Amino acid sequence: MAAPDDLDATFFALSSDLRRRMLDLLKKEGGCNVSRVCEFFAAELGRHAVMKHIATLERGGLVVSAKDGRDKRLWFDATPLQLIHERWTTEFSAYWAARLTRLKYSAEGAEVHTLPQRSPSPRKARRHG
Repeated sequence: MAAPDDLDATFFALSSDLRRRMLDLLKKEGGCNVSRVCEFFAAELGRHAVMKHIATLERGGLVVSAKDGRDKRLWFDATPLQLIHERWTTEFSAYWAARLTRLKYSAEGAEVHTLPQRSPSPRKARRHG
């Protein structure tokens, strides 16, 4: 699991429309150089501002860069987004999948059987050694 500071940096990086659009560009044109990003945003930002936004995206873990001679190549990394998704949606996915299955069976007129709830059994003390 990502550290809270990592998530703060990720959410901060995502808080800007310009940075989200930069991620869209990098998703579409992975491996493009910084000059390409500057061209794409030339009407809105100067090179220095683009570089600052890229640095923020890198701190948030959303952009991976590599030097290629004098160029700096950039790629979108969705890993932090996957971690956020897993942290807040996984537990709800199973619940809603079960509800939709019951709805499907009900709409089809099928008989729905639920598994009986097992009461937790007392655990035996384990001895180690």
